[in-house]
Formats: sequence, C-alpha cells, structure tokens
Amino acid sequence: MSKSANPDSAPESAPEGPSERIAKRMARAGLCSRRDAERWIEAGRVEVNGEKLTSPAFTVTGSDEIIVDGKPLPMIERTRLWLHNKRSGTVTTAKDPEGRRTVFETLPNDLPRVLTVGRLDITTEGLLLLTNDGGLARALELPSTGWLRRYRVRAHGKVTQEQLDALADGIAVDGVLYGSIEAQLEREQGSNVWLTFAMREGKNREVKKVLAALDLDVNRLIRISYGPFQLGDLAEGAVVEVRSRTLRDQLGSKLVEKSGANFDAPLAANAPKIDQQKAKKPPRKIDPLKRLDTKRGRLDDAVDDARGKGSRKAGKPNRSKPNRKGPRADRRR
Repeated sequence: MSKSANPDSAPESAPEGPSERIAKRMARAGLCSRRDAERWIEAGRVEVNGEKLTSPAFTVTGSDEIIVDGKPLPMIERTRLWLHNKRSGTVTTAKDPEGRRTVFETLPNDLPRVLTVGRLDITTEGLLLLTNDGGLARALELPSTGWLRRYRVRAHGKVTQEQLDALADGIAVDGVLYGSIEAQLEREQGSNVWLTFAMREGKNREVKKVLAALDLDVNRLIRISYGPFQLGDLAEGAVVEVRSRTLRDQLGSKLVEKSGANFDAPLAANAPKIDQQKAKKPPRKIDPLKRLDTKRGRLDDAVDDARGKGSRKAGKPNRSKPNRKGPRADRRR
C-alpha cells in the first residue's frame, strides 16, 4: 500500500514492498491507463516524495509518497471486473474532442472509476469489459493472452463459406497482416448476410477491414464474447459485475500473476452493488393476436380443420357454401 494512500493509518516502519514503474502503479490504482500515466508524468502532473517527475522511467515502492494533480494516489483496491453492453453511437474514450457521447457518460453514477479493456468503434455494440485495475486491462488487451473475441456481423453483399474458410490462414489487407480468423456464414437476409467472426488479435477495425477485402460492407457489428465472458442476455446499456471468485477462476494463476491482479486488497467503503436481475433483458411481450396468420390460404385451412372438413391443400378444395347462420344461431343459444 502506498504511504500516501492513508498516511494517518500507515505504520511507522511500513515495508517498502515490491518495486514497480510509476506508470504501472498509477494504472493498478485505477487512476488511468499506463499510456495516460506516462503522458501525465511528462506533463509534470505527478510528484514522488515531493519531487516533480519529468520522465516515466521511474521506479517506486510501497513506502513512496505519490501525488497526482495535488492529490494522494488512491489506495489500491481489490481487482474487479464488470460486463457492459455498449450501445451503438457511443465512443470508447474518456473525452471526445468532437463532443460525441462517450461510454463513460452512460455508466451508472455509483460505479467507481473504471477503465475499458480495449475499445469498440462508435458504431460497434455489445460486450465491453470494464475494470478498476489498469494492470488487468493491459494484460487482457494483449494478443499474447490469446483470448478469443467473438462477433455477430451483418454485412451488405455476398460471400461463400469457402471464402470465409480461407481466413483461417490469415489475410493481408493494405499491408497489414491479420492472423487466423474463424468465420461462419449464418444466413442470407435479402441483400445482407449474417456472419459469426472470431479472432484473437483484435486489431483496429479488423472485422470491417477484413470483410471489406471480401467486398462486404459491414452495417452492424455486435461483440458477443471476450474470452470466457459472454454478452448473454445483458440488457443494452446495462452493467453487471463478475464475482471475485468467478473472475479469479477464469483468469487462472498465470494471468493473475501476469496482470498483478490483487484479490486480497479491500473493497472501497462505498463499493456499489449492481442488481444482476435488472441488468438482464426483460422478457419479450408477445401479443397473442400477432401470432394469427392472416394469409388467405392458411386461414382457410385452419377454419376447415376446426369444422372437421380437412385441409384445402390435402385433396379437393371444399366448394360447399359456408353456413352463414351457424355462428348467429350459436350466439342466440
């Protein structure tokens, strides 16, 4: 624990603990990403033991006093992870220079400061991982972690399964080499096709660029899973936390060590509890009247079956005149 996190309660002979780069410490505290931390340091916003830093090439220990923008670095809390169903039309950034709505503006107010694991384009929707641990965010973003990202894609154009199978060997687009991709043709819908896409790299706009090379124009892109975590029935815009035990099990010991995830640190005093039931999609309300098929042929068959006269499709059509008095006579009785 950093001495600056709670100087009043820190013991006088606090152990220094393991040393690490200042940017990594700031990221682990959930203050920002490592890249942002390096920018903040170069901008003179960070002090260590009363000295302003000018370079991120600086190592700190648990006994160092770290000040960011005049405030002590927040204490490192327990590593946490949330699943978020991102809406289309929101950008995955803290501040957008064009004034567009950001993902963070749509999150619940009682959620602590979080970072996103990677990014999704403004028009891409679906599963976005959020965490309070910058070290974990960085580890999960790396292609070397090998976590599979799955998408459902709707695209304008035509493609064959044979063309999609060829993506398993990788493809080069505009000088950029993309690794193996698993792609399946689900169905055709008018002039569009629905596909499932799975890859482990997740390079910038990879799905759209690869499909553009196959003369397909993506008009809807939904991420449905990231590693072991699934979008499932999470409602649009909702956020749900992964339980600590589940998170630790899914990460595994190697990834926990690699990311520096801390499951022994305390939770924040005001840690919010997200209602997992409210985060689920509400059940669909189906109007029974909409189930009626009003197409002439099928409706006549249903009427004939109800009268015990058989289907018009099976055998000769029933040419007898309908009994118009029947229904009225039944009502009079």
